[in-house]
Amino acid sequence: MDNLDRKRAIRLRFRRHLRMQKRQVEELGAGAAERLEDDFFKRLERLGTVRRFMASWMLLIILLVGCVVAQTRALSSTYQQLAPVPGGTYTEGLTGSFTNASPLYATDIVDATVSRLLFASLLTYDQSNRLTGDLAESWTPNASGTVYTVKLRQNLTWHDGVPLTADDVVFTYKVIQSPDAKSPLNSSWQGITVAATDKRTIVFTLPNPLASFPYSLTNGIVPKHILHNIAMADMRSAAFNTSSPVGAGPFQWQAIELDGASVDSRQEHILLRPFAAYHAGKPKLSSFVIRTFRSQDQLAKSLQKQEVDAIAGFTEMPQSLKGNNNLRTYNLPLTASVMTFFKTTEGVLADNKVRNALVLAADVPSIIKTLSYATMPVREPLLRNQLGYNRTYEQPLQNVTAANQLLDAAGWPVGRDGLRHNAAGAPLTFQLHVQDTPEYQSVAKQLAAQWKQVGIDVEVVVAQDEATFQNTIAYHSYDAVLYGISIGVDPDVFVYWHSSQADVRAPIRLNLSEYNARQSDASLEAGRTRLDPVLRAEKYKPFVQAWQSDAPALGMYQPRFLYITRYTVHGLNEHPINSDAERFTNVQNWQIREAYKTPE
Repeated sequence: MDNLDRKRAIRLRFRRHLRMQKRQVEELGAGAAERLEDDFFKRLERLGTVRRFMASWMLLIILLVGCVVAQTRALSSTYQQLAPVPGGTYTEGLTGSFTNASPLYATDIVDATVSRLLFASLLTYDQSNRLTGDLAESWTPNASGTVYTVKLRQNLTWHDGVPLTADDVVFTYKVIQSPDAKSPLNSSWQGITVAATDKRTIVFTLPNPLASFPYSLTNGIVPKHILHNIAMADMRSAAFNTSSPVGAGPFQWQAIELDGASVDSRQEHILLRPFAAYHAGKPKLSSFVIRTFRSQDQLAKSLQKQEVDAIAGFTEMPQSLKGNNNLRTYNLPLTASVMTFFKTTEGVLADNKVRNALVLAADVPSIIKTLSYATMPVREPLLRNQLGYNRTYEQPLQNVTAANQLLDAAGWPVGRDGLRHNAAGAPLTFQLHVQDTPEYQSVAKQLAAQWKQVGIDVEVVVAQDEATFQNTIAYHSYDAVLYGISIGVDPDVFVYWHSSQADVRAPIRLNLSEYNARQSDASLEAGRTRLDPVLRAEKYKPFVQAWQSDAPALGMYQPRFLYITRYTVHGLNEHPINSDAERFTNVQNWQIREAYKTPE
């Protein structure tokens, strides 16, 4: 076969192959068309039925998933609970300004707050308001109560890492005792010898027995290694007090920041961080901030704006916050007494019968019911359940008939105007001074109304400002004054009722009634020198008996410290305290954050 024949044969085979492929494609296309007709277009007619079927399955799947989620959440509480966890910054707002962190000088609420967080004391109070060791491991009196030996805990350190020893304690009380240092604590420490016998032991030697002495060991201790080169006269103004304080308390100084262009708008931010080596354990909060405000209105607004987590210093809930149901209020009972003190040395209140008539005419229980919190009445110079309290000598309850009889017998008959006058025509009237707070004003007005029912005209004088009121207290420039005094756990109320404390030469002159009774003085002197509780209570009996008979004051009620927070503060419990700063009794255990945790 020649080349031409071979080429023709190849072309014929290629054409046959091409025709065969074409027929196959045509056959496949025809088959696909038939299957498309059968499998798709004909089934489109049943799409509605299929759609309902698929929708039913989808709904069933969604329902099953929802049930599983709901059951998981419902059962989660059996193996997980919200629980407090460490961390978070806690900001407390206060009215006032920061001037001194030193525990030897801190007096107002801002300074006392900062000082309490920074410094530790030899002794402190627990959650039941019982005296307990802070820096001290133990304290022991001798048989006569004139020598107290205090033993420090081991391995105590200051915030800067320097060991805290007995020398620091001795130095602290030497500063207090120095007249040049001018500490407000000075008058309580005269005549007491303080000495260290070793690095952990301090011996306090008193000139006379004093059962209440351990309660004097609750002031903060300051570091000798930082302050020993400062002159006593410069101790109050030392930079240590305001810019670089070093203590041994639960928190340590970090910084202070100032905001505001003017004095009226200025705010201070005091930043503290937890002290890792604190003897009671490192605080659980990550940081503690104290913010100061110039007015209570600014302070309340700051809480509303959630700029602070808590506020203190109010006697009652601010009106602007009363509608906020998310706030948490803590009412911490104070071991204190609100009383109406009668000046017994001059004027109409020098008459024992008039004073007793005022007691009988007052309906204290009804006044207590008008307060915004529940509290205990005060009917003796000592508090209920306190050593020496004797129910036999409680002040009597209201008896208007008996009050009128006493006033008649005292030569104060009722005139045509319904008020009482003596034979010379002088009215039975006096002024009652009070602080400018809603609570005290309300109490004073109710008392005045009750006393007017028996013909006594009482003028309520509201102090223009706190400085004016404190001057009134300091100079005893009143006929009567409604005021709260701090008593504390121990029943030693010598400074409030002993005649020596009414003398103008007394350092603090806290005998506001200027009460002077020989029986009372002797009882107060004897009671404070006895260590045996039973004997001590017996020695106080003549005092409470004389107080009831002489009525130098009208007992009212125990006040409270009001603490308002934006949420629950775990570790902060409502418990009796002796001063505002003791709200921090358990501050190292405060927690503000929560997380789900599996119960152990």
